[in-house]
Parts: sequence; C-alpha cells; structure tokens
Amino acid sequence: MVIGLKIKQARIKAELTQEQVAAALGVSRQTVSNWENGKTYPDIVSVVKMSSLYHISLDHLLKEEQPPHYLDYLEESTNVVNSKNKLSQLILIVAYLGIWAFSLIVFWFFTSGSDAMGYGVMFLWVLLPVTTFIMSLVIGKNNYWGRWKWFSVIVFGVMYMLAEYATFSAANMVSFNKINSPAFGMIFAGAAVSLAGLGIGTGINYLKAKNNH
Repeated sequence: MVIGLKIKQARIKAELTQEQVAAALGVSRQTVSNWENGKTYPDIVSVVKMSSLYHISLDHLLKEEQPPHYLDYLEESTNVVNSKNKLSQLILIVAYLGIWAFSLIVFWFFTSGSDAMGYGVMFLWVLLPVTTFIMSLVIGKNNYWGRWKWFSVIVFGVMYMLAEYATFSAANMVSFNKINSPAFGMIFAGAAVSLAGLGIGTGINYLKAKNNH
C-alpha cells in the first residue's frame, strides 16, 4: 500500500476533510489531494504532523512496500529540514553577537562621558534586554537545540553581565587603574529576561503542537 492511500485512509478514519488537514499542516487543499493521489510526496515534517493529526504511528505510515525512491526523498527532505534549522540557529547566534559587539563598539568609540547615562539606558536597559527576549522567544518557539535550549538562559545572563563589565566597569578600571569584580547580579537580570522569552516561546510551540493534534 503506497503512502498516498495510507494517508487518505487515515484521514477518512480520523473524520477530517482535506481542507481541515491542509489548515492544520499549513499547506493547500490541493497539496493534500496530490499526496493522497500519489502525484507528489509529503516531506518528512508533514509526515510527522500527519502521524500526530491522525493518531497513527510513523511506522504504520512508512512500513511495508514503500518505494525506495520515496524513502530516498524522505531522507533528502529530512536533511534539508536539518540544514535549514542549523542555518537558522547560526543566523540567530551571529545576529545576537553582532548586536552585542555593536553595543561595545558604540560605547568605546562613540560615547563620551556626558553620554554615558544615555548609553546605559539605550543599550544596557533597552537594546540588549529586548534583543535577549526576542532571541529567547524565537529559540523557544522553534524549539532550537531541544532540551539544551534552557542552557541558553545562563548564556544570555553571562553575556549581559559581560556587556556591562566590558563597558562601564572596564572604563572605571582604566580610569582608576584597578581591577573590578564583575557584577554577577546582572547574570540573574539577563537570565530572567531570557527565561521570560524562552518560556513564552516554548508555550507558543506547545499550543501550536496541541492545536495540530
């Protein structure tokens, strides 16, 4: 039994229309129809979603006499999805580090003593916290790094502390020729912002998965 017939029978058994399935999967009704008629193949992400939507196992959908070229197609689509996720994660990291580095550059090259307060408000209390929140939200919403994503809370907290240490604290050390200890309390501030974003993002991801069921 080919994949198209299996997913059609599973849909009918679940008492769902093609329109309902299309809405749940984020594709067009014609796409669902093409899958069921064997004109095109669903990618691995869609197969996993249909498995949850129809309350059947992946093994049931993929076992038996699936044509080898479809299994090759699934493997290829899986690799594409993994590559896109890795690229998105890399872009996220680079974007954050770019903004973080930009805040340091502005402090050392474009901020005078009279501008210090404005810098603190703009970068340390607005830009970096907002960036941390948004990045954490994206991580949670897309479930990047799986369970390991929760360690990003610590990373964001440390980076927030280092931003202050590499600017105001470093300037103070240069001026008074002394070594200051990092403001470790800022780790908790940055981590709290990150945890809020990550928690909301994870909640969105959970609700989305629940609705697909």
